[in-house]
Amino acid sequence: MEWQQLIGFYHVAKLGSFTRAAEATFRTQSALTQQIKSLEEELGCRLFERIGRRKVILTAPGEKVLSFSESVLNDHERLLQDIGEYTGLRRGRLRIAAPFTTLYHLLPEMIMKYHTLFPWVELSLFDRPQKDVIEMIKGGDVDFGVLIESVIPGGLNKFPWKKVEPTLLTPQGHPLSRARNVSIENIVRYPLILPPRSSGSLNRNKLEEFFRRHNLAYHVIMESSNIELSALYVEMGLGISFASIVKGLPVLKKRHLAYISLQRYFTAEFICIVTRKDRKRTSFHEAFFDLIFDGQRGPMHIDP
Repeated sequence: MEWQQLIGFYHVAKLGSFTRAAEATFRTQSALTQQIKSLEEELGCRLFERIGRRKVILTAPGEKVLSFSESVLNDHERLLQDIGEYTGLRRGRLRIAAPFTTLYHLLPEMIMKYHTLFPWVELSLFDRPQKDVIEMIKGGDVDFGVLIESVIPGGLNKFPWKKVEPTLLTPQGHPLSRARNVSIENIVRYPLILPPRSSGSLNRNKLEEFFRRHNLAYHVIMESSNIELSALYVEMGLGISFASIVKGLPVLKKRHLAYISLQRYFTAEFICIVTRKDRKRTSFHEAFFDLIFDGQRGPMHIDP
């Protein structure tokens, strides 16, 4: 088993395509195909099943080889980083995946500060939906993910970072903003701007289940997974919106909105920094943690 065979196999397995893997590894497709064929002959089994002309999926032995190749490639990367730290030759990589809203509103200042402090670290940021972030963490494609607590599966490390509170957004001066106690029955009398079913903690599925449980009819006038977009249309008076928000978010301060807590109906939770349990952190990974948690080394850790 040769090193280049392992790298080629890994990229085919992760990308599900010989064509895309050849582009990613700067090889011709024929050369990559021959490498995989040689690897299959050496192991005495097929590693991929071909689906149509372009798509491939792993066989059961292929899954075993993928696990092995991930481990070897990760160990190789850590070795280079450890030697670099020992010899003073600075090199490293930091890969972070998070949904758009988190990357746009919560991380820019910290990312730029980190990039200024560690210009020799190769930064890679990925704007992905939460379910894709989870798969990237599990697959070892990123070092850190940033996710809402309720969507994080067992088997991953999670470190609570920012508290998000279930909140109703209304225009300033709206009748609900002047009410002493806001009930769900009163909320559903107005057009609603709701997140899609695939979005964060106070998501569409939870809301609809809550409405069904209380036999409440409602009208959705708009769907938006972007809190800034929802806030704009609430401010315009199109409807009112549910959101899980971080208090003091700069983008919300400039809006003429009222923020009504819904913690009597829904539980507050955290945005978490998420890692694989077997992921060893280097000194420059730890430095990212220091920035995220205001220099407090050893942030509160939840082991699910």
